[in-house]
Amino acid sequence: MCVSILLNYFYIFSFFGSCLVFAGQLEQNRYHSIFCCKIPSAEYLDRKPVWFQTVMSDGHQQTSHHETNPYQHHFIQHFLREHYNEWITNIYVKPFVVILYLIYASFSFMGCLQISDGANIINLLASDSPSVSYTMVQQKYFSNYSPVIGFYIYEPLEYWNSSVQEDLQRLCSGFTAVSWVEQYYHFLKVSNISANNKSDFISVLQSSFLKKPEFQHFRNDIIFSKAGDENNIIASRLYLVARTSRDKQKEVIEVLEKLRPLSLSKSIRFIVFNPSFVFMDHYSLSVTVPVLIAGFGVLLVLILTFFLVIHPLGNFWLILSVTSIELGVLGLMTLWNVDMDCISILCLIYTLNFAIDHCAPLLYTFVLATEHTRTQCIKSSLQEHGTAILQNITSFLIGLVPLLFVPSNLTFTLFKCLLLTGGCTLLHCFVILPVFLTFFPPSKKHHKKKKRAKRKEREEIECIEIQENPDHVTTV
Repeated sequence: MCVSILLNYFYIFSFFGSCLVFAGQLEQNRYHSIFCCKIPSAEYLDRKPVWFQTVMSDGHQQTSHHETNPYQHHFIQHFLREHYNEWITNIYVKPFVVILYLIYASFSFMGCLQISDGANIINLLASDSPSVSYTMVQQKYFSNYSPVIGFYIYEPLEYWNSSVQEDLQRLCSGFTAVSWVEQYYHFLKVSNISANNKSDFISVLQSSFLKKPEFQHFRNDIIFSKAGDENNIIASRLYLVARTSRDKQKEVIEVLEKLRPLSLSKSIRFIVFNPSFVFMDHYSLSVTVPVLIAGFGVLLVLILTFFLVIHPLGNFWLILSVTSIELGVLGLMTLWNVDMDCISILCLIYTLNFAIDHCAPLLYTFVLATEHTRTQCIKSSLQEHGTAILQNITSFLIGLVPLLFVPSNLTFTLFKCLLLTGGCTLLHCFVILPVFLTFFPPSKKHHKKKKRAKRKEREEIECIEIQENPDHVTTV
């Protein structure tokens, strides 16, 4: 991500900036932006077919005087100036905007209280994968049981020793075990066979226990080695299933955290594994730590902005706006069944940058405006930056449409988070901020006082009137 940001800035300041300068020169000299040829006069275009007029016209009528700001005639600019600014600052619209924000804040707060701190393995699979159907059925009907945990003993062990048998039973306590060890001990007890030494234990195991049809499936769970005439068990495996509650993933992670240290401290050397553990290890490393890093990053950005601001009050409003957008995206994506996985964490970090880029110009223009009232200041801010903000967010949202056609739940999660990011930012820039900035500081009264003082100074200037008598000067 850092490399992409650096390349993006280098691209903007080099090639893209040069293209903008070249396009501006073409537009100023009335050259075609694609064919780079001189745009014909209006009289010449009138004599040509419609398709030629459409291709070669620049969309502006050629006039004798130079138009200082043709951007004012853009249809979005015209709509904001003539219609939207008056409507959003209307006194009858403001109460509904306040109610809308209270609803927004309520749902965001409700979603923040329901954040799921576990990622769903379904998000890593293709939406049309059979594994998704299996996982959904397993979570729906068998969610009270953990995955089948492989318990692998990878060193020779004295299974016939009573102390070793007690250690194995202690390790397997609390689990439903599918174990050749338990079955073999039960077989010896029922058959009244004594196997208290190595040779008897292995002999009965190979010649009697594993020969029976109901126990033949345990052959793949025991690895024998032969040294001369003596057989040894060098490795074996058991299967464990834990009974869990609804929060299965969290409990399985706790089981892993308890069993893995035991594999190093106990006399029995073993490994516990299930294919889903790879995902759980990835979750524990890639979500918990980035949450802390994201929080630290947000705090660091907000602190640094105090030293890189145009106006302290504008920075205060920017912090409130970014916090509102960030919490809104977090709460609403939780209500939209989005878990706190790696993708959502990265999107939350991106939301911070996206909100600052779009809210900062609007807020600082408002704070530094010199109009008489707050309403006039917010109208001026929307008129100056509203079109650019609307075009940018619209292009951003349109760019998300291809993500809907990717058959991946992970990509759909990305679509949800980025859609909420663009939607919440658009809501704040065009609805919430234009209304709330008319209620709260900064006040524009000091601008009135300055203008009144200047007016008084002009009125108090001495005007000298020269009468018919040039020697007589009257002061008015």
